Amino acid sequence: MKSFIIKENDANQRLDKFIRKGMPNLPQSLMYKYIRKKRIKINGKKAEISTMLKVGDQVDMYINDEFFEKPETRYDFTGAPSKLDILYEDDNIMLLDKKAGLLCHPDDREYVDTLITRIKKYLYEKGEYRPDDENSFTPALVNRIDRNTGGIVIAAKNAASLRILNAQMKKRNLKKMYLCVVHGIMERNDGLLEGYLTKDEKKNTVRVSKKYTDGAKEIRTKYHVLDRDNDNDLSLVEVELLTGRTHQIRAHFASIGHPLLGDGKYGTNKLNKEFGYNKQFLYSYKLAFVLDEEAESLSYLTGKNFEVKDVWFRREFKAGNI
Repeated sequence: MKSFIIKENDANQRLDKFIRKGMPNLPQSLMYKYIRKKRIKINGKKAEISTMLKVGDQVDMYINDEFFEKPETRYDFTGAPSKLDILYEDDNIMLLDKKAGLLCHPDDREYVDTLITRIKKYLYEKGEYRPDDENSFTPALVNRIDRNTGGIVIAAKNAASLRILNAQMKKRNLKKMYLCVVHGIMERNDGLLEGYLTKDEKKNTVRVSKKYTDGAKEIRTKYHVLDRDNDNDLSLVEVELLTGRTHQIRAHFASIGHPLLGDGKYGTNKLNKEFGYNKQFLYSYKLAFVLDEEAESLSYLTGKNFEVKDVWFRREFKAGNI
């Protein structure tokens, strides 16, 4: 038998979720059986699968020791590079300036060098993340950005911050602004693009249309033209997503005849080759916290704004070097 005292990072989650994270070797069917048979208890009493854990609760598990075996003490993230571009950090969150080319999470081709593994290594070396002391929580990203796009990514250092920010994100209380360069001279300084987006899961592409079709989702994209390069027929544009869909900015501008420079999926390869760029000119460069009363311990972030000042292609655009 082993007992676990619930700390802040393990609180406010269901019992079954806590067990699955902390004891991955325990089969799910067996976990449910043990809960029914009272071999897993909370504070000495019968537990339910859906019981929400609170700070200070004691979870007693009368199960075989083999299910408590810890993984090797060497963690995969220790092999990640140490480089991180930290825009802001406090006890609860980190804001990272992710560069184009870096994955946010591991995939089937890259497991070690990702943004989240770099963050874990950084916090581990600082002594703020101690995997051996955590039953279920690991530092996590609140949002993510495509590999070929740069910009601000939010990381939560504790479970409470992750829960709050995920909820605020769903309510669109985290306002993100993007910077991009599009082909062609945008005639209007400001505009609102509206349409419907359909996703092809197999091809990982989307299609934008003006009329609704089955399975389509409404998209709204607000923009403001910051600068124009008449010699190269390019426009520097600031974008706010009023809806957040897959590839929304890239597909929406391409649908009106202004694809992003360097975008090989929705752009025009012939035009991109003339400029010699093979990565899209898109950056999530501003973040504003407009949190509501449910922000709880993160209410101090309300009204704060963050910006990546030195976006590489903005500098090049201004200098006329694109």
